[in-house]
Amino acid sequence: MNKPADLGLVERARALQPLIAREADAIERTRRLTEPVVSALIENGLYRSLLPQSLGGAEAPLETFMQMQEEIAKADASTAWCLGQCSVCAMTAAYLDRDAAEEIFNTPPGILAWGAIAHEVKAVPGGYLAHARWDFASGARQASWLGAHVRIVEADGAPRKKKDGAPEIRTILFPITSATMYDVWDVIGLKGTGTDSYSVDNLFIPEKFSALRDDPAALREPGPLYRLTTNMVFSMGFAATSLGVARATLDAATELARTKLPQGLSAMRENNAVQGLIGRTEAGLRAARAYLYATAAEVWRDLERGAAVSEAHRIAIRIAATWTIHQSASVVDTAYHMAGATAVFAANPFERRFRDMHAIAQQIQARDTHYEDAGRAILSAKLQTPPTAR
Repeated sequence: MNKPADLGLVERARALQPLIAREADAIERTRRLTEPVVSALIENGLYRSLLPQSLGGAEAPLETFMQMQEEIAKADASTAWCLGQCSVCAMTAAYLDRDAAEEIFNTPPGILAWGAIAHEVKAVPGGYLAHARWDFASGARQASWLGAHVRIVEADGAPRKKKDGAPEIRTILFPITSATMYDVWDVIGLKGTGTDSYSVDNLFIPEKFSALRDDPAALREPGPLYRLTTNMVFSMGFAATSLGVARATLDAATELARTKLPQGLSAMRENNAVQGLIGRTEAGLRAARAYLYATAAEVWRDLERGAAVSEAHRIAIRIAATWTIHQSASVVDTAYHMAGATAVFAANPFERRFRDMHAIAQQIQARDTHYEDAGRAILSAKLQTPPTAR
């Protein structure tokens, strides 16, 4: 499955763990990734994991990207979140004119970030005119370019529509120097992501710096990676991030249990209740990881055989990612409570991960409504096979 360009991504991510762990306090305090961390991610090519090979990227298989995210998250969730966000944003290159993609991604640092979909832009000769503000731009403080997902309005004010009658949504791209940034990320978890807001004021966007992202008809790259939508890859990447946080938290609780002697009680390692709890929690985490990666492998095999992404694939990815995030949060909760009073001290490896995990669980990828979406699709009997049933 691996291509030569992506070999070593996971190993490089693992090698960066000590550096990222040392910088984690500063990342939390400043609410930004630090310069040493950003430089290391760039120098090791991790931001280019999902960039097409035709542009010098790794074009990594889905599982490789997920493993990279998992390894980084073991050291710091905020770093992994920013890396995942910007890596998936780079998939937009598969929908752009070559010269536009070269300018954005091959001019250092070559990092793109964006926020939530919102607002309209006006079609004008040669491009679009934007005057709006967007939120939730994780990784924007490291980016050289920003994007926004917008509805298109024609010169006469009529909304532009696709052939099926739905509004046309385009991703517009512009240098970060064209935008005003707003420092608004004052939160309990994932503090270091710097998920700030940004705006532009009557900014002209040339047509070549816009893309019909996730529209198969606009796709310019043939690889199986780009038959996945960016939302699918976001889901799997952030679910893998949650696994990394859960793994690190449970490992820390296990190590604590080997040595902690609660006052007036036997050693934690000799306590039957603790032994059973660690065993069950370990099983739950391994099961969640196995399910997530099995789903990724199944979908990837279909794509490599030339299959198009189906509704069954979408549902399989959505429920696997959602369930994995929820299971990871449960693992973190168990490990946190197992640690007792030790967990509340910032100097120990529990409190931050607890907050980070619950910030992840509040994101769109973990919404309970995803189960309703899956159930509705399954009950409709329109899926060729149930998700992950092959």
